[in-house]
Amino acid sequence: MADFSIYVAKENLKFSAAHFIAYRGFREPLHGHNYQVGVKVEGRLTSTGYVLDFGLVKKLTRQIVAPLDEHTLIPAHSDCLTIHDEGTRLTVKYEDDCFVFPRSDVALLPIVHSSAEELAHYIWRELRNELMARDALKDVRAMEVSVAEGPGQAAIYREEIS
Repeated sequence: MADFSIYVAKENLKFSAAHFIAYRGFREPLHGHNYQVGVKVEGRLTSTGYVLDFGLVKKLTRQIVAPLDEHTLIPAHSDCLTIHDEGTRLTVKYEDDCFVFPRSDVALLPIVHSSAEELAHYIWRELRNELMARDALKDVRAMEVSVAEGPGQAAIYREEIS
């Protein structure tokens, strides 16, 4: 049986966000990127002639990345950041450094680092969950999400769908 795939990386599947990578002994400066997201879905051709509807993939991906746009990305599961959510503000401490952000300007994500790799995995999980909720994965074999920080520089997360 042959496999087919679809790929979407439209202009509106993007977000602009600030972040910094931190791990024990290292913190890069707070900076931003104009991220571009791509999604590849592999599977069988269904009776509709689709692997999966492009429109659905684009719609769900836009919904997932919209809350990240024009926010500061903070990894909630970091092993070196101390994060205090004070309702209207979020305080983030790393060693001797302290950031205070308006809470509404932060996307607190269930990741360890705000790297393109972990963002790709996060978006992949969210998209899989949304597609599962719509029973849209029965003919899908694998899915891949890419997150580019700029032209020619992207991280990719791919996983088989069981």
